[in-house]
Amino acid sequence: RRALRFLLRALAGITLLLGAVVTVLALLLRRESPCPPGAPAAIDGLAADAAPDASSMLAIRQHCYGPPEVLQLERVSRPVPSARQLLVRVRAASVNPLDWHYQRGRPYVMRLESGLGTPKEAAFGADFAGVVEAVGDSVTRFAPGDSVFGSRTGAFGQYVTIGETAGVARMPSGVSFEEASTLGVAATTALQALRDHAHVQPGERVLINGASGGVGTFAVQLAKSMGAHVTGVASTRNQELMRSLGADATVDYSQVDFTQAGARYDVIIDLVGNHAPSALRRVLERGGRAVLVGGPELDPYLGPVRPMVAFTVYDWFVPEEFGGMLATTTQADLTALAALMARGALRVVIDRRFTLAEVPAAVAYQKQGRSRGKNVVLMP
Repeated sequence: RRALRFLLRALAGITLLLGAVVTVLALLLRRESPCPPGAPAAIDGLAADAAPDASSMLAIRQHCYGPPEVLQLERVSRPVPSARQLLVRVRAASVNPLDWHYQRGRPYVMRLESGLGTPKEAAFGADFAGVVEAVGDSVTRFAPGDSVFGSRTGAFGQYVTIGETAGVARMPSGVSFEEASTLGVAATTALQALRDHAHVQPGERVLINGASGGVGTFAVQLAKSMGAHVTGVASTRNQELMRSLGADATVDYSQVDFTQAGARYDVIIDLVGNHAPSALRRVLERGGRAVLVGGPELDPYLGPVRPMVAFTVYDWFVPEEFGGMLATTTQADLTALAALMARGALRVVIDRRFTLAEVPAAVAYQKQGRSRGKNVVLMP
C-alpha cells in the first residue's frame, strides 16, 4: 500500500508539474508586446510612392502582432548583399495565407519560431519577382540584370537580399513580374503536395478540394501536367475557371458534398480541411492517398497543425495514406515551375492588385478566403 500511495503521489506531482509548464507556456505564447510607433513612410520630402534612393527604400514592417493595421509602410535602410547574396530590386510581390498567420502571430505555437511577444523580424512578405541589381563577390549563378523570382522574408519592400542557392530562380521569358511573383509559396506547395506527398501517377483520379485559390489553381494545372484526371471543388462562380485551367470535372460545394457524391479518387489534395479523415476515406480508392495542406483554425494555439496531427494519427489505423505537409521553397522546384510556365503548361490567375501602401488591405482580403487565384502587390 505504501508503494501504491507513493506511486499515486508521484503521478499527481508529475501531472501538476506538467499542468504548470503548459500553463506558463500558454501565457508566454499569448503575451503580446505593445506596438511602438513606426518610422514615417516619407522623409526628407520624398513621397511614399517615390523610387528608392541610394541608401534607403520603402518597405512594409511589422513590430508587433495584431490586426492588419500593425503593418506599417516605412522608409528603411536598403539591404546590402553579402559575398554569396543577390540584391534584387523587387518589381512585384504576392500575398499568401502565410502572411496573415505571421501578422497575427497565430496559431500561437508558431511564435516559438517567429518570436515571443513581438516578431523577431520586422521585415514582412514572402514571394517576390524583380531584377538583380548587384551580386556579392562570390556569386556565380546570377548577374546584375537577371530577372528572378522566389521567396524571401521581406518581399514587401523595394529591395530584398537572398542567397544565390536559396529559393530564387530565373524568370522564364514571356512571363511578367506580376505572374512570376505568385509562384514561390503557392505553386511550390501544390507541386510538393502532388509529387512528393501524394506521388501522383498518370491516369490516376485526383480531387483538389479548394481548387480556386492560390494553391488550388496551380494544383489543378500541375496534376493535369502529371497526366491525372482532375476534379476541382470550388464555388458556383468558379466552375468555369476550373474548366479553363484544365479540370476534367468540377464539383460545386454549395450544391454537392463530394464525400457523399459516390465518385472515388486515388488522390485527394485537401486545401480546406473541412472534412474529417473518415469522410475523405469514404471516397478514396483502397490504397489511395489524402494530403492535407490547409485547415481551419480549430483553436488559437495549434490552428491548422491540429487537423494535420489528426490526419497523421488516422493514418496509423487505415490502409490508405493520410498526412499533412508544409512546403519548403527550393531553387530546383522554382526552376521546374519556370520550365512549365515557359512551355505553357502553367498559367497564373490574378484576382486583385494592390500598391505597397495597401498591403494591410491586401492581407485582410486574403484572410477572407475568397480569392480567385493570387493577389499581387506592385512596387513603386
